Amino acid sequence: MAVSIDCPHWETGSGEPLVFVHGIGASHGAWDGVVEILKSDFRCITYDLRGHGEATVPEHEFGLDELVDDLERLRARLGLDRMHVAGHSLGGMIGPAYARKYPNRVTTLALLSTAAGRTESDSEKVQGVVARMEKEGIGNVLETLVDRWYTDEFARANPGVVEARLKQVMGTDPKVFLNVFHIYAETEMAPWLHEIATPSLVLTGEFDGGCNPRLNEFIHSQLQNSELVILKNLKHSILAEAPSKVASEINNFIAGQKPQAEGTQK
Repeated sequence: MAVSIDCPHWETGSGEPLVFVHGIGASHGAWDGVVEILKSDFRCITYDLRGHGEATVPEHEFGLDELVDDLERLRARLGLDRMHVAGHSLGGMIGPAYARKYPNRVTTLALLSTAAGRTESDSEKVQGVVARMEKEGIGNVLETLVDRWYTDEFARANPGVVEARLKQVMGTDPKVFLNVFHIYAETEMAPWLHEIATPSLVLTGEFDGGCNPRLNEFIHSQLQNSELVILKNLKHSILAEAPSKVASEINNFIAGQKPQAEGTQK
């Protein structure tokens, strides 16, 4: 039986707790630019998913349920009654899955650069990436991922950022990286998104190849109470390319919920 683990976490700022959940092969540091802006308004809490960053590398394979349980263990350890949760990519699946299981613990959700309602073609493409990594090696598929992550202009102007991200991926235990990529590729939130009543911000980049506006429009249509924002001229790595825009959208969304009567739906 799989059990939850204690994930290392970091805190800064003061105010209502806002927990940030990173994506595949990343770490809590992915949120640094966003946290730097939001820490004046929120108690910002970041953590490393199991097998990532400074977290323990698990001995066995795990699924979305275990990642949800890890987040609940963190909440309990911190003694939080309720919290805002923002997740990017795979984190954008962990967040709503957590809210589904623990609806009374989440004040608002932010689903960033994530996917649901994939067509058969969409699923074949993302699962094809996993298959290539398993066959050819993770390093041999990274160029494809970089093209999906960053705009050409950003990549040319910030080669150090791109190089650091590649090193981070290659520094992640390959079994863990492939494990979480499988979770991301095979998770389909469509059957249960309609159950989520938590006020939710759905945010993606205009040119995100894997999490494009079409998929996010679907997410928005399924959630009971949501707002959809498409960031112009951006791909998947909105945290790196536009942290101020991301922070502004999260802050504005949370602020916009406060005047609303509890239970208001779109």
